Amino acid sequence: MTSNKMQLNRASPYANTISSLMRKTKNTTEKTSEEALPEWAEKEIKSVQFGQPDTLARTGYILDIYPEQLKIDIQLYEALHDGRTIVEGVNIPRSLSMNDFMKGVVYEFRIKVFKGNLSDGLIDLLKSKYSLQMDAIYSFELHDIQLMDVESDVAKTSLSSESDDGSDGDE
Repeated sequence: MTSNKMQLNRASPYANTISSLMRKTKNTTEKTSEEALPEWAEKEIKSVQFGQPDTLARTGYILDIYPEQLKIDIQLYEALHDGRTIVEGVNIPRSLSMNDFMKGVVYEFRIKVFKGNLSDGLIDLLKSKYSLQMDAIYSFELHDIQLMDVESDVAKTSLSSESDDGSDGDE
């Protein structure tokens, strides 16, 4: 019972987001009212079943912090499997303290990536009616975060290159 509730908690925000996207991507030349996502499609999105997560390690930085929702947005230096480098709404477990999170500082993120596949019918609907290429819904949860010591590496590199430059010019 708990896993079903967790599945619904992960999928419900996506149904609302996709509904909103549908209205925005609808052909603007038509003068009819905004067309909502059909009820069967919303139900499918809300009840999508996420598989076992893959845990990935990526470096990047925090773009925004939402402490009241226990979420962050991040920019990654290395793309995820689907090509994205910006991940919005990464869930933060209560076991991690968001008080120490800093925007714009380089971190190594260990992220759990949950994937829920959509049915062929829904994929076709999204593609044909809303011009949206989408075959799965993803949910992201931060597993671990480590502050990277990038500035000291840069300082060491620039110091060693300055000393190299200085010794080459003394001939």
